Amino acid sequence: MTRDEVFAALGLSATNPGAFAGRWLETSGGTLEVENPTTATTIATVAQASADDYEQVISSSQDVFDRWRMLPAPKRGEYVRLIGNALREHKEALGALVALEMGKIVAEGEGEVQEMIDIADFAVGLSRQLYGLTMASERPRHRMFEQWHPLGTIGVISAFNFPVAVWSWNAMLAAVCGDPVLWKPSSQTPLSAIAVTRICHQVMAGSGFEGVFNLVVGRGRDVGELLINDRRVPLVSATGSCNMGEKVGTAVAKRLGRSLLELGGNNAVVVLDDADPGLVTRAVLFGAVGTSGQRCTTVRRMVVESGIKGDVLKRLVDAYGQVRIGDPLDRATLMGPLINAGAVDEMLAAVEIAKEQGGKVLTGGKRADVGLGGHFVEPTIIEIDRDAPIVQEETFAPILYVIEAGDPKDAIAVQNGVRQGLSSAIFTNSLRAAELFLSTEGSDCGIANVNIGTSGAEIGGAFGGEKETGGGREAGSDSWKAYMRRQTNTVNWSTELPLAQGIEFG
Repeated sequence: MTRDEVFAALGLSATNPGAFAGRWLETSGGTLEVENPTTATTIATVAQASADDYEQVISSSQDVFDRWRMLPAPKRGEYVRLIGNALREHKEALGALVALEMGKIVAEGEGEVQEMIDIADFAVGLSRQLYGLTMASERPRHRMFEQWHPLGTIGVISAFNFPVAVWSWNAMLAAVCGDPVLWKPSSQTPLSAIAVTRICHQVMAGSGFEGVFNLVVGRGRDVGELLINDRRVPLVSATGSCNMGEKVGTAVAKRLGRSLLELGGNNAVVVLDDADPGLVTRAVLFGAVGTSGQRCTTVRRMVVESGIKGDVLKRLVDAYGQVRIGDPLDRATLMGPLINAGAVDEMLAAVEIAKEQGGKVLTGGKRADVGLGGHFVEPTIIEIDRDAPIVQEETFAPILYVIEAGDPKDAIAVQNGVRQGLSSAIFTNSLRAAELFLSTEGSDCGIANVNIGTSGAEIGGAFGGEKETGGGREAGSDSWKAYMRRQTNTVNWSTELPLAQGIEFG
């Protein structure tokens, strides 16, 4: 699809409103130019929100909360089901918009939209499963149980690399839990957020609940600061860098709010001598090169035993040489551009630092000229010592550091030896090694896989990491509990008033 076809299908134009509060607002915060990273040209402008516009948006969400929370959860799930169906109808156009605006290949763009559809389906089922527990009371003729209640307006700050999917992980669950959502998207990718908000509005129009899904596009120092410091927002879910997460977490904690943080991931794949080298090659290639290395779950490090290292490196270097770099809307392309010129500069600087620290570039490490004028680089493999300081840093680009390990325990120690703790994987045919990796002595990450890469998580499992990754959990399992407040209840249906722990008073 061309830009004009995508815009027509999704109701976008050359100029777009950037704030929604049950209706599209005439904002007063200036304009934002949206760049296509493939061509480094402006494709549209967005009207940004001011502090006054933010106030209208948060007030709208507060107003609808009182009514939305009283709608039975299965009825809330019905609206989410309709949104999922609408996303199905617009999957091709939305996937192309993600590719156009963010730069990931169109297959990954469509895959991101499919994640939204999947989490909507998950949330619909969840709307009938917001279970509490019944506990045995020690006091006679007493019933003790717990309930889960809606929390309030949920703030969602999303990153450029997944401009729609991560919002949906939060928004679909929050909606069935009874919470309105206020979305602040990345200023790199506001068009995708506007298009999704338009779809939600089409579903919710005339329902009386138009203010459930809200949007505010604006500068971090303006609306972002207001959001994270707003006591009317009990939970802020933020995806981004560790530095950003530290700022968000500190601000929210200062007002005793809750934060759900999905931050950096300096992820490693451990490759033991008994691994299937073909499986390793395919997994690492996608994990390190997919989305041009701009996933939080990207493979940054490959920790490999000496016996298999030569074979795996030869296979990887050969595979890297066959990666087609170019226009992400061309379905033959395997790797699109980085998000902007600054990302290219950061990658090239990291390559030079790695070389200064003893790293050997096996392939890549340069800009890629594909004739489109955008922000293209070559995917890069660098063999380096484990003690090189650069391997402690997460460069958001397709750089794979290769580190040799002595044995399984040594490899796991290297894997764990960074400040981040999002995703990890081991490739082995040894049951003992696999179980070691998944044990208390093994990976310290929130995600640990065996014979599968670090990226491509399914929505059915809880997604998130440990250490400087932030500790948040989104998507599946019981992640819904983050969007609700737990209440423990005790009902005395006797005529006596016994106290717990056998205490007698008076």
